[in-house]
Amino acid sequence: MLNDGRIAAQGSADELKRLVPGGHVRLRFTDPDAYQSAATALREATADDDALVLRIPSGGSQRELRAILDWVDAAGIEADELSVHTPDLDDVFFTLPDGYQHR
Repeated sequence: MLNDGRIAAQGSADELKRLVPGGHVRLRFTDPDAYQSAATALREATADDDALVLRIPSGGSQRELRAILDWVDAAGIEADELSVHTPDLDDVFFTLPDGYQHR
């Protein structure tokens, strides 16, 4: 990856994306009560009260996703939408410091 004509990072796209934190599972709700119950129960989630969205830190692995789904099921909470966000190359570019090299 180049930044101002200099190598800022080296590695495959997948290697570089794994270096960047910020992956999360996004749960969107239409029912404010379900959203509030989930937000109260899942304290490590980042809440967006206006959009009724919770973002749960996750690397996107099958195990992590299964644990989140098991938790939602066990709590009897119905999310209307679930999506998984993993860092992309834009995230890598804006996150890695100048001069960082991964080999």
